[in-house]
Amino acid sequence: METVLASIRQLAANANEAARRQLITTLHEIAYSLEDANDTVHRYGYLHLQTAAVKTGFDLGLFRFISASEGPVTVSQIADKTGADPLFLSRFLSYLASTGAVKEVAKDEFAANNVTKNLAEKVTEAGVSHCFETIGPQYQAIPAFLKKTNYKNPSDEMHTVFQDAWKTDKHAFAWFTDHPGQLDYFNDYMAFRREPALSWLTVYPVEQETQNWDGTRPVYVNVGGGIGHQCAQFKEKYPHIPGPVILQDLPHSIAKALPTPGVENTAHNFFEPQPVRGAKFYFARGVLHNHPDHKVRVLLGNIKSAMAPDSVILLDEMVLPETGVNSYAAAMDLTMMSAFASMERSEAQWRTIIEDVGLKLVKTYPYNPVSYESVMDIRLP
Repeated sequence: METVLASIRQLAANANEAARRQLITTLHEIAYSLEDANDTVHRYGYLHLQTAAVKTGFDLGLFRFISASEGPVTVSQIADKTGADPLFLSRFLSYLASTGAVKEVAKDEFAANNVTKNLAEKVTEAGVSHCFETIGPQYQAIPAFLKKTNYKNPSDEMHTVFQDAWKTDKHAFAWFTDHPGQLDYFNDYMAFRREPALSWLTVYPVEQETQNWDGTRPVYVNVGGGIGHQCAQFKEKYPHIPGPVILQDLPHSIAKALPTPGVENTAHNFFEPQPVRGAKFYFARGVLHNHPDHKVRVLLGNIKSAMAPDSVILLDEMVLPETGVNSYAAAMDLTMMSAFASMERSEAQWRTIIEDVGLKLVKTYPYNPVSYESVMDIRLP
Protein backbone atom coordinates (compact mmCIF):
# COMPACT_ATOMS: atom_id res chain seq x y z
CA MET A 1 0.00 0.00 0.00
CA GLU A 2 2.80 2.43 0.89
CA THR A 3 4.41 1.77 -2.49
CA VAL A 4 1.14 2.61 -4.26
CA LEU A 5 0.70 5.79 -2.22
CA ALA A 6 4.27 6.85 -2.96
CA SER A 7 3.65 6.36 -6.69
CA ILE A 8 0.46 8.44 -6.51
CA ARG A 9 2.25 11.25 -4.66
CA GLN A 10 5.04 11.26 -7.22
CA LEU A 11 2.50 11.34 -10.03
CA ALA A 12 0.70 14.26 -8.36
CA ALA A 13 3.94 16.19 -7.85
CA ASN A 14 4.65 16.14 -11.59
CA ALA A 15 1.07 16.71 -12.78
CA ASN A 16 -0.28 19.84 -14.46
CA GLU A 17 -3.59 21.29 -13.27
CA ALA A 18 -5.75 19.17 -15.56
CA ALA A 19 -3.92 15.97 -14.64
CA ARG A 20 -4.10 16.85 -10.94
CA ARG A 21 -7.87 17.28 -11.15
CA GLN A 22 -8.22 14.01 -13.04
CA LEU A 23 -6.16 12.25 -10.38
CA ILE A 24 -8.46 13.60 -7.65
CA THR A 25 -11.51 12.40 -9.60
CA THR A 26 -10.01 8.94 -10.10
CA LEU A 27 -9.08 8.60 -6.41
CA HIS A 28 -12.60 9.63 -5.41
CA GLU A 29 -14.05 7.02 -7.77
CA ILE A 30 -11.86 4.35 -6.20
CA ALA A 31 -12.91 5.40 -2.69
CA TYR A 32 -16.60 5.41 -3.64
CA SER A 33 -16.28 1.94 -5.15
CA LEU A 34 -15.16 0.64 -1.74
CA GLU A 35 -18.14 2.08 0.18
CA ASP A 36 -20.88 0.06 1.78
CA ALA A 37 -24.34 1.56 2.38
CA ASN A 38 -23.36 2.90 5.79
CA ASP A 39 -20.34 4.69 4.32
CA THR A 40 -22.55 6.34 1.70
CA VAL A 41 -25.03 7.47 4.35
CA HIS A 42 -22.25 9.08 6.35
CA ARG A 43 -20.67 10.72 3.30
CA TYR A 44 -23.88 12.41 2.15
CA GLY A 45 -25.77 12.72 5.40
CA TYR A 46 -23.16 14.67 7.32
CA LEU A 47 -21.97 17.07 4.63
CA HIS A 48 -23.90 19.93 6.27
CA LEU A 49 -22.04 19.28 9.52
CA GLN A 50 -18.67 19.51 7.80
CA THR A 51 -19.50 22.92 6.36
CA ALA A 52 -20.87 24.15 9.68
CA ALA A 53 -17.73 22.97 11.48
CA VAL A 54 -15.47 24.73 8.98
CA LYS A 55 -17.50 27.95 9.31
CA THR A 56 -17.09 27.73 13.10
CA GLY A 57 -13.36 27.27 12.56
CA PHE A 58 -13.30 30.47 10.52
CA ASP A 59 -15.15 32.35 13.26
CA LEU A 60 -12.56 31.20 15.79
CA GLY A 61 -9.59 32.03 13.55
CA LEU A 62 -8.63 28.41 14.06
CA PHE A 63 -7.15 27.49 10.69
CA ARG A 64 -5.00 30.61 10.43
CA PHE A 65 -3.69 30.11 13.96
CA ILE A 66 -2.76 26.46 13.41
CA SER A 67 -1.28 27.17 9.97
CA ALA A 68 0.85 30.03 11.30
CA SER A 69 2.27 27.88 14.11
CA GLU A 70 5.73 26.42 13.56
CA GLY A 71 4.67 23.01 14.89
CA PRO A 72 1.78 21.22 16.58
CA VAL A 73 -0.38 23.20 19.00
CA THR A 74 -2.29 21.95 22.01
CA VAL A 75 -5.93 22.39 22.86
CA SER A 76 -4.82 24.52 25.81
CA GLN A 77 -2.90 26.87 23.51
CA ILE A 78 -5.86 27.10 21.13
CA ALA A 79 -8.19 27.82 24.05
CA ASP A 80 -5.91 30.64 25.22
CA LYS A 81 -5.85 32.09 21.70
CA THR A 82 -9.57 31.80 20.92
CA GLY A 83 -11.22 31.99 24.34
CA ALA A 84 -13.19 28.82 23.57
CA ASP A 85 -13.90 26.12 26.17
CA PRO A 86 -11.11 23.48 26.12
CA LEU A 87 -13.59 20.58 26.38
CA PHE A 88 -15.53 21.89 23.39
CA LEU A 89 -12.29 22.42 21.43
CA SER A 90 -11.12 18.88 22.15
CA ARG A 91 -14.34 17.44 20.72
CA PHE A 92 -14.49 19.94 17.87
CA LEU A 93 -10.91 19.43 16.73
CA SER A 94 -11.32 15.66 16.88
CA TYR A 95 -14.17 15.99 14.42
CA LEU A 96 -12.20 18.33 12.15
CA ALA A 97 -9.32 15.85 12.19
CA SER A 98 -11.66 13.00 11.25
CA THR A 99 -12.71 14.93 8.13
CA GLY A 100 -9.15 15.86 7.16
CA ALA A 101 -9.39 19.57 8.01
CA VAL A 102 -6.56 19.37 10.57
CA LYS A 103 -4.03 16.70 11.55
CA GLU A 104 -4.22 15.05 15.00
CA VAL A 105 -0.66 14.26 16.14
CA ALA A 106 -1.34 13.25 19.78
CA LYS A 107 -4.07 13.51 22.39
CA ASP A 108 -5.31 17.11 22.36
CA GLU A 109 -2.53 18.14 20.00
CA PHE A 110 -3.07 19.21 16.40
CA ALA A 111 -1.08 20.47 13.42
CA ALA A 112 -1.75 21.95 10.00
CA ASN A 113 -2.02 19.79 6.91
CA ASN A 114 -2.63 20.81 3.29
CA VAL A 115 -6.36 21.33 3.87
CA THR A 116 -5.74 23.43 6.99
CA LYS A 117 -3.51 25.71 4.95
CA ASN A 118 -6.14 25.96 2.23
CA LEU A 119 -8.74 26.86 4.87
CA ALA A 120 -6.44 29.62 6.15
CA GLU A 121 -6.61 31.38 2.76
CA LYS A 122 -8.90 34.41 2.39
CA VAL A 123 -10.49 33.02 -0.78
CA THR A 124 -11.46 29.80 1.03
CA GLU A 125 -12.95 31.59 4.00
CA ALA A 126 -14.96 33.91 1.73
CA GLY A 127 -16.10 31.10 -0.56
CA VAL A 128 -17.15 28.62 2.11
CA SER A 129 -18.80 31.38 4.14
CA HIS A 130 -20.78 32.52 1.07
CA CYS A 131 -21.85 28.93 0.43
CA PHE A 132 -22.80 28.38 4.07
CA GLU A 133 -24.55 31.70 4.75
CA THR A 134 -26.34 32.32 1.44
CA ILE A 135 -26.34 29.26 -0.79
CA GLY A 136 -26.71 26.54 1.86
CA PRO A 137 -30.33 27.34 2.77
CA GLN A 138 -31.17 27.16 -0.96
CA TYR A 139 -29.70 23.69 -1.28
CA GLN A 140 -31.81 22.62 1.68
CA ALA A 141 -34.93 23.94 -0.08
CA ILE A 142 -34.29 22.35 -3.50
CA PRO A 143 -36.17 19.05 -2.99
CA ALA A 144 -39.39 20.68 -1.77
CA PHE A 145 -39.29 23.34 -4.51
CA LEU A 146 -38.81 20.82 -7.30
CA LYS A 147 -41.52 18.57 -5.92
CA LYS A 148 -43.90 21.54 -5.71
CA THR A 149 -43.17 22.56 -9.32
CA ASN A 150 -43.41 19.00 -10.64
CA TYR A 151 -39.69 18.99 -11.49
CA LYS A 152 -39.97 21.55 -14.27
CA ASN A 153 -36.81 23.40 -15.28
CA PRO A 154 -37.08 26.83 -13.59
CA SER A 155 -37.39 29.77 -15.99
CA ASP A 156 -38.85 32.59 -13.86
CA GLU A 157 -36.12 34.40 -11.92
CA MET A 158 -38.68 35.72 -9.42
CA HIS A 159 -39.97 32.25 -8.51
CA THR A 160 -36.94 30.15 -7.71
CA VAL A 161 -35.59 28.06 -4.87
CA PHE A 162 -34.04 31.28 -3.53
CA GLN A 163 -37.41 32.94 -2.85
CA ASP A 164 -38.69 29.82 -1.11
CA ALA A 165 -35.55 29.37 0.98
CA TRP A 166 -35.39 32.98 2.17
CA LYS A 167 -39.16 33.61 2.29
CA THR A 168 -38.81 36.68 0.09
CA ASP A 169 -40.39 38.11 -3.02
CA LYS A 170 -37.16 39.89 -3.97
CA HIS A 171 -34.65 38.89 -6.62
CA ALA A 172 -31.48 37.49 -5.10
CA PHE A 173 -29.39 40.57 -5.92
CA ALA A 174 -32.01 42.93 -4.53
CA TRP A 175 -32.14 40.79 -1.37
CA PHE A 176 -28.42 41.40 -0.87
CA THR A 177 -29.14 45.08 -0.26
CA ASP A 178 -30.73 44.22 3.09
CA HIS A 179 -28.11 41.60 3.97
CA PRO A 180 -24.72 43.37 3.95
CA GLY A 181 -22.91 40.54 5.72
CA GLN A 182 -23.84 38.05 3.00
CA LEU A 183 -23.02 40.66 0.35
CA ASP A 184 -19.52 41.07 1.81
CA TYR A 185 -18.87 37.32 1.63
CA PHE A 186 -20.11 37.28 -1.98
CA ASN A 187 -18.01 40.28 -3.06
CA ASP A 188 -14.91 38.96 -1.28
CA TYR A 189 -15.25 35.53 -2.88
CA MET A 190 -15.76 36.98 -6.35
CA ALA A 191 -12.69 39.18 -5.85
CA PHE A 192 -10.32 36.68 -4.23
CA ARG A 193 -11.02 33.86 -6.68
CA ARG A 194 -10.14 36.04 -9.69
CA GLU A 195 -6.46 35.21 -9.94
CA PRO A 196 -4.69 37.54 -12.40
CA ALA A 197 -2.76 34.53 -13.75
CA LEU A 198 -6.10 32.98 -14.77
CA SER A 199 -7.65 35.85 -16.67
CA TRP A 200 -9.09 36.73 -20.06
CA LEU A 201 -6.28 39.31 -20.22
CA THR A 202 -3.81 36.45 -20.78
CA VAL A 203 -5.45 35.30 -24.03
CA TYR A 204 -7.35 38.18 -25.63
CA PRO A 205 -5.49 40.48 -28.11
CA VAL A 206 -6.27 43.78 -26.35
CA GLU A 207 -3.27 45.61 -27.84
CA GLN A 208 -4.16 44.59 -31.37
CA GLU A 209 -7.81 45.57 -30.97
CA THR A 210 -6.99 49.01 -29.51
CA GLN A 211 -4.26 50.19 -31.91
CA ASN A 212 -4.68 53.92 -32.62
CA TRP A 213 -7.66 54.05 -30.27
CA ASP A 214 -9.41 57.42 -30.02
CA GLY A 215 -8.97 58.32 -26.35
CA THR A 216 -12.05 60.52 -26.35
CA ARG A 217 -14.12 57.33 -26.54
CA PRO A 218 -14.51 54.85 -23.63
CA VAL A 219 -12.16 51.92 -24.05
CA TYR A 220 -13.52 49.53 -21.42
CA VAL A 221 -16.90 49.31 -19.71
CA ASN A 222 -17.18 46.59 -17.06
CA VAL A 223 -20.90 45.80 -17.01
CA GLY A 224 -22.01 44.36 -13.67
CA GLY A 225 -18.42 44.57 -12.47
CA GLY A 226 -19.03 44.34 -8.73
CA ILE A 227 -16.56 46.46 -6.80
CA GLY A 228 -14.13 46.86 -9.67
CA HIS A 229 -11.39 44.23 -9.53
CA GLN A 230 -11.57 43.61 -13.27
CA CYS A 231 -11.23 47.34 -14.00
CA ALA A 232 -8.22 47.50 -11.70
CA GLN A 233 -6.58 44.56 -13.50
CA PHE A 234 -7.27 46.14 -16.90
CA LYS A 235 -5.73 49.46 -15.83
CA GLU A 236 -2.74 47.71 -14.27
CA LYS A 237 -1.96 45.71 -17.40
CA TYR A 238 -2.78 48.41 -19.97
CA PRO A 239 -2.17 51.82 -18.34
CA HIS A 240 -1.04 53.28 -21.67
CA ILE A 241 -4.26 52.56 -23.60
CA PRO A 242 -6.20 55.83 -23.81
CA GLY A 243 -9.90 56.28 -23.11
CA PRO A 244 -12.15 56.13 -20.05
CA VAL A 245 -12.42 52.90 -18.07
CA ILE A 246 -15.86 52.60 -16.50
CA LEU A 247 -17.23 50.31 -13.79
CA GLN A 248 -20.99 49.75 -13.73
CA ASP A 249 -23.03 47.96 -11.09
CA LEU A 250 -25.96 48.47 -8.72
CA PRO A 251 -25.62 51.19 -6.08
CA HIS A 252 -24.93 48.83 -3.18
CA SER A 253 -21.86 47.45 -5.00
CA ILE A 254 -20.68 50.83 -6.28
CA ALA A 255 -20.81 52.10 -2.69
CA LYS A 256 -18.03 49.60 -1.90
CA ALA A 257 -16.11 50.05 -5.17
CA LEU A 258 -12.33 50.20 -5.26
CA PRO A 259 -10.93 53.72 -5.68
CA THR A 260 -8.78 52.74 -8.67
CA PRO A 261 -7.13 55.77 -10.32
CA GLY A 262 -8.51 56.30 -13.81
CA VAL A 263 -11.66 54.24 -13.23
CA GLU A 264 -15.09 55.86 -13.19
CA ASN A 265 -17.39 54.04 -10.75
CA THR A 266 -21.01 54.50 -11.85
CA ALA A 267 -24.33 53.06 -10.71
CA HIS A 268 -26.23 51.37 -13.52
CA ASN A 269 -28.84 48.63 -13.87
CA PHE A 270 -27.89 46.65 -16.96
CA PHE A 271 -31.52 45.81 -17.64
CA GLU A 272 -31.99 49.48 -18.48
CA PRO A 273 -30.58 51.16 -21.62
CA GLN A 274 -26.79 51.28 -21.72
CA PRO A 275 -25.77 54.93 -21.18
CA VAL A 276 -22.16 54.57 -22.41
CA ARG A 277 -22.23 54.63 -26.19
CA GLY A 278 -19.56 53.63 -28.66
CA ALA A 279 -17.10 51.98 -26.24
CA LYS A 280 -14.50 49.58 -27.55
CA PHE A 281 -15.10 46.83 -25.02
CA TYR A 282 -18.28 46.06 -23.10
CA PHE A 283 -17.00 43.43 -20.71
CA ALA A 284 -19.05 41.21 -18.37
CA ARG A 285 -17.53 38.46 -16.25
CA GLY A 286 -19.75 35.87 -14.58
CA VAL A 287 -22.79 38.12 -15.08
CA LEU A 288 -24.98 36.43 -17.66
CA HIS A 289 -24.88 33.04 -15.97
CA ASN A 290 -26.89 34.70 -13.19
CA HIS A 291 -29.88 35.21 -15.48
CA PRO A 292 -32.32 33.08 -17.52
CA ASP A 293 -32.29 33.28 -21.31
CA HIS A 294 -35.00 35.91 -21.64
CA LYS A 295 -33.14 38.31 -19.33
CA VAL A 296 -29.81 37.66 -21.06
CA ARG A 297 -31.44 38.74 -24.33
CA VAL A 298 -32.54 42.01 -22.70
CA LEU A 299 -29.06 42.67 -21.32
CA LEU A 300 -27.34 41.96 -24.63
CA GLY A 301 -29.94 44.00 -26.50
CA ASN A 302 -29.25 47.01 -24.29
CA ILE A 303 -25.52 46.79 -25.01
CA LYS A 304 -26.12 46.20 -28.71
CA SER A 305 -28.09 49.45 -28.93
CA ALA A 306 -25.08 51.38 -27.59
CA MET A 307 -22.43 49.70 -29.77
CA ALA A 308 -20.46 51.37 -32.53
CA PRO A 309 -19.43 49.33 -35.59
CA ASP A 310 -16.02 48.62 -33.99
CA SER A 311 -17.38 47.82 -30.51
CA VAL A 312 -16.88 44.38 -28.99
CA ILE A 313 -18.87 42.62 -26.29
CA LEU A 314 -16.62 40.38 -24.21
CA LEU A 315 -18.50 37.74 -22.23
CA ASP A 316 -16.29 36.03 -19.66
CA GLU A 317 -18.17 32.89 -18.66
CA MET A 318 -17.99 29.16 -18.33
CA VAL A 319 -18.41 27.52 -21.74
CA LEU A 320 -19.34 23.94 -20.93
CA PRO A 321 -18.46 20.88 -22.99
CA GLU A 322 -21.38 18.92 -24.37
CA THR A 323 -20.48 15.86 -22.25
CA GLY A 324 -18.35 15.01 -19.25
CA VAL A 325 -18.86 18.24 -17.29
CA ASN A 326 -16.83 18.17 -14.07
CA SER A 327 -18.42 18.27 -10.63
CA TYR A 328 -17.53 21.90 -9.91
CA ALA A 329 -19.16 23.20 -13.08
CA ALA A 330 -22.17 20.90 -12.67
CA ALA A 331 -22.62 22.19 -9.11
CA MET A 332 -22.42 25.78 -10.35
CA ASP A 333 -25.08 24.98 -12.93
CA LEU A 334 -27.55 23.74 -10.30
CA THR A 335 -26.64 26.65 -8.01
CA MET A 336 -27.53 29.09 -10.80
CA MET A 337 -30.76 27.18 -11.31
CA SER A 338 -31.74 27.40 -7.66
CA ALA A 339 -30.84 31.06 -7.16
CA PHE A 340 -31.74 32.66 -10.49
CA ALA A 341 -33.59 30.14 -12.71
CA SER A 342 -30.45 30.38 -14.83
CA MET A 343 -27.71 28.01 -15.93
CA GLU A 344 -24.14 27.46 -17.07
CA ARG A 345 -24.15 27.11 -20.86
CA SER A 346 -22.38 25.30 -23.68
CA GLU A 347 -21.03 27.21 -26.67
CA ALA A 348 -24.03 26.11 -28.71
CA GLN A 349 -26.40 27.49 -26.06
CA TRP A 350 -24.48 30.78 -25.88
CA ARG A 351 -24.47 31.06 -29.66
CA THR A 352 -28.24 30.59 -29.87
CA ILE A 353 -28.91 33.44 -27.42
CA ILE A 354 -26.33 35.72 -29.06
CA GLU A 355 -27.78 35.19 -32.53
CA ASP A 356 -31.33 35.65 -31.21
CA VAL A 357 -30.52 39.31 -30.46
CA GLY A 358 -28.82 39.92 -33.80
CA LEU A 359 -25.22 39.60 -32.70
CA LYS A 360 -22.41 37.30 -33.83
CA LEU A 361 -20.07 35.12 -31.77
CA VAL A 362 -16.75 35.67 -33.55
CA LYS A 363 -14.39 33.61 -31.42
CA THR A 364 -14.15 31.91 -28.03
CA TYR A 365 -10.85 32.23 -26.13
CA PRO A 366 -10.47 29.59 -23.37
CA TYR A 367 -8.10 30.67 -20.60
CA ASN A 368 -8.84 28.22 -17.77
CA PRO A 369 -9.73 24.85 -19.33
CA VAL A 370 -10.05 23.12 -15.95
CA SER A 371 -13.12 25.22 -15.07
CA TYR A 372 -14.13 25.91 -18.70
CA GLU A 373 -13.65 29.66 -18.24
CA SER A 374 -13.45 31.49 -21.56
CA VAL A 375 -13.99 34.93 -23.01
CA MET A 376 -16.33 35.19 -26.00
CA ASP A 377 -15.74 37.90 -28.62
CA ILE A 378 -19.16 39.13 -29.80
CA ARG A 379 -19.78 41.77 -32.47
CA LEU A 380 -22.38 43.32 -34.68
CA PRO A 381 -22.92 41.20 -37.81
